[in-house]
Parts: sequence; structure tokens; C-alpha cells
Amino acid sequence: MNHPQICGKKVVAVAGAFLLCGSMGWAQMSQQPNGAAGQTPGQNNPSRDSQMNGMPGQVQASPMDQMFVRKALQGGMAEVQLGQLTLQKSNNDQVKQFAQRMIDDHTRLGEQMKPVAQQIGASEPNGVSKKDKATMAKLQALSGSAYDQAYIKDMVKDHKQDLSDFQTEASNGQDQTVKDAANQGSKVIAQHLQMIQQIAKDQNVNMASK
Repeated sequence: MNHPQICGKKVVAVAGAFLLCGSMGWAQMSQQPNGAAGQTPGQNNPSRDSQMNGMPGQVQASPMDQMFVRKALQGGMAEVQLGQLTLQKSNNDQVKQFAQRMIDDHTRLGEQMKPVAQQIGASEPNGVSKKDKATMAKLQALSGSAYDQAYIKDMVKDHKQDLSDFQTEASNGQDQTVKDAANQGSKVIAQHLQMIQQIAKDQNVNMASK
């Protein structure tokens, strides 16, 4: 009578061991996909943290979006360099205050736009455009009130164009992150345009003349 009990215990022990091994094997199998899944969000987190407004990464941006970001970065570089030149050349406090505002704001806008450029694969410009280089060369040759007049006219013209470009991208762009950046930037540029238009009035600058 003891023999059947021993056999029964052995059967139970073997079955328990089988279940234990089976549960361990299942745990190992379930851990592998979980581990892989855990790595993917971890790998994506750094880039996701650097993206504006928490938008997911967009690796395929339209040529329009890429061109806008590149031009925005390039234009911002020009605004900073022109502001630095104005601080050296101008003796007008109102003009110099505006120039300092250009340096501060466009430096900040550029830092905000760089992660967007990286996200959509847009190459960052190496320098300002040929047009802006020509403008700087023209202003470099001027001094006194002649410089101030030329700088004010250029700033009014540039900010009108920039505002139009930023508003167009905010409305018609395809990548939501770029659109959000354009919308935020357009608000800053609108403030700049109002400021420089007021300075043009205060300094009696004739915007009709070239």
C-alpha cells in the first residue's frame, strides 16, 4: 500500500517540476520581447525629449518644410550679424536698442529651430545668403544717420517678408512641429515689425525711397 503512495508522490513531484520548468521558460520568453520593447522607447526618448511640443519624430519632411527651416535659420543668422554691425556703427540709441533686441530674439529663435532642423533632416546653413552678404557690405560702407536710415529700411522690408513666410508655413506646412515653430516665430517677428515701423516714424524715414 505504501508503494502506490510513493509512486503517486513521484508523479506529483515530476509534474510539479515540469510545471515549474514550463513557467520559467515562459517567463524567459516573455521577458525577451518586453526587454526589446523596453529598449525601443528608451532609445527614442532622447530625440523625443528634444522635439518641440512633444510631437513624434517626422523623418520624411516635405521639401517646403525643409526649405523653410533652412531659410529661417539663415535669415536669423543675418539678423544677428546685422544687429552686431549696428551696435558698432550706429550712434542712435533707439536703433541700437532694436539691434540688441534682434541679437537676443533671433539667437533664441535659432536655438529653438535647430532641433526642428535635426528632426526633419534639414541641413543647417553654413552662413548667411548672398543677398544678406550684399546688404551687410552696403551697410558697412555707411555711417551716421545714413547708416541708420538704410538699416531701418532694410529691417522693415525683411520683417515684412519674414512675417509672410512664417505665416504661410504655419498655415500650409505639412510637418506639425515645423508649423508650430513657424507659428511661434511669426508672433515674435510681428512684434519686431511693429517696433521697426514705429522707429521708422520716429526717425522720419521715408519708406517710399530706396
